[in-house]
Amino acid sequence: MKIALAQVDPTVGDFTGNLEKIVAASQHAAQAGARLVVFSELAVCGYPPADFLEKPSFLARCREAVDELAEATRDLPAAVLAGVALPSDSDAGKPAVNAAVLLDKGRLLLEQHKRLLPFYDVFDEQRYFAPAKTQQVAELDGVRLAISICEDAWNDKNFWPRRLYTVDPMEELMRQHPALHINLSSSPFWHSKRAVRREMLAAIARRDGIPVLLCNQVGGNDSLIFDGSSLALNGRGELTAQAASFREDLVVLDPFTAPVIAAPQDDDTEAAYRALVLGTRDYVRKCGFRKVLVGLSGGIDSALVAAIAADALGAENVIGIGMPSPYSSSGSIDDSRRLAANLGIAFEQISITVLFEEFNRSLHPVFRGLQHDITEENIQPRIRGTLLMALSNKLNALVLTTGNKSEMAVGYCTLYGDMVGALAVIGDLVKTRVYAVCNWLNREWEIIPAAILEKPPSAELRPGQRDTDSLPPYEVLDPIVEAYVERYETPERIAAANGFPIDLVQQVVRLIERAEYKRQQAAPVLKVTSKSFGMGRRFPIAVKVKV
Repeated sequence: MKIALAQVDPTVGDFTGNLEKIVAASQHAAQAGARLVVFSELAVCGYPPADFLEKPSFLARCREAVDELAEATRDLPAAVLAGVALPSDSDAGKPAVNAAVLLDKGRLLLEQHKRLLPFYDVFDEQRYFAPAKTQQVAELDGVRLAISICEDAWNDKNFWPRRLYTVDPMEELMRQHPALHINLSSSPFWHSKRAVRREMLAAIARRDGIPVLLCNQVGGNDSLIFDGSSLALNGRGELTAQAASFREDLVVLDPFTAPVIAAPQDDDTEAAYRALVLGTRDYVRKCGFRKVLVGLSGGIDSALVAAIAADALGAENVIGIGMPSPYSSSGSIDDSRRLAANLGIAFEQISITVLFEEFNRSLHPVFRGLQHDITEENIQPRIRGTLLMALSNKLNALVLTTGNKSEMAVGYCTLYGDMVGALAVIGDLVKTRVYAVCNWLNREWEIIPAAILEKPPSAELRPGQRDTDSLPPYEVLDPIVEAYVERYETPERIAAANGFPIDLVQQVVRLIERAEYKRQQAAPVLKVTSKSFGMGRRFPIAVKVKV
């Protein structure tokens, strides 16, 4: 039996567009000889639909879409297996079920519900879905299929040192003697996730002794990026098929006879860049925009955001805006122009010097007798934020923010200033990873000007300013941020593991805790690590916690 893994990029709520993708991929797969075409979790309605699942009209449209899909594929020689949210059949409890439907020649052969509903990090499925009561093997042309949905395959007691659930749905399915295991997933990308996913499924294949196929969603939806990377493994856990990462793809194979292939060599730096390009492209386009604005400071962060935007949307759809102040160096202005030329994007320059002077004059009667301090520094990014939003309104272009994770962590950013925008493209990359991605980008020729890579980081909001005036060097700051934010390690453990003074670590941790109010007003952050700022990290603002 030939089976196709159809890796498509759905949009939440776009039933017409999603069905068009599913039907077109099914037709192509059938032409390639596939008897079964597999799509990802919630491919019909898009993932994650969030509170749309509480709207009866949305769930009714999901049911209609299944009927439309059955009719559209009635004459195909290939059956279709796709994920969709459906109304719960219970009068009490959660409104929906997370389902996989198996359609063949217009008939519904199976409606399988997800049993394990994740409720951690970015996942909120227990809020909406009722869990499956039973798991049932399906049969197609005499081949018994164990069909699982994402998390249902992520609870193998032989793989995980600590399981999140007391039950393993695969044990119930395996008691029904399936010949093949197919998993429909919407598994978001983050650092090293592809390798972990592959190793986990290989362990399941070896345990059960049957081939395992995974079809994973690809594309960006708000903060989440789905890498695709659909795959097939034989009963020994060896790789027999691998779909592309970060783009739509269609892979057709016979899971029982396909030869073993080499596992891909995952490069997490390259993957981070590819993920951010995909996440930016889908966010802008799925929100109905074509053009973006990037404030170019001559620094490395805005340079990387501009490069990602040009790759994602085409250079013709990116406008770089230079906004020099009295403290901007001529080198920074020149570097911004050179970057724009390298990328082929438009560049406009608007000086904020006169505006800054007028702000100071207007505030002088109230500020008389007070020393210049961070107030005057913050006025400058707020002027820039106002200009960017004016251009956004006039040009119908989204503003991309340029702050990195290190800055967001410790609050080294200005509310209503450099935080203004629709999407925080690199808000999940610490500064040292920003440099790593830029160096990777420059591996063949100079995209990011060397001067930008070599200059000491500076906000240029006062004469001679350097980031190290206010923060530890990023080689010190970033390990603290990663350990405290991503792994929830204590200051004592961080200090001991890295050889840092405990008072320095505690100082950084206090900055992280104090900046929560800023982060909760920030633009959505594209997630590329195991713990990003935003929907997957939830802390109160008004707290009193001793570090």
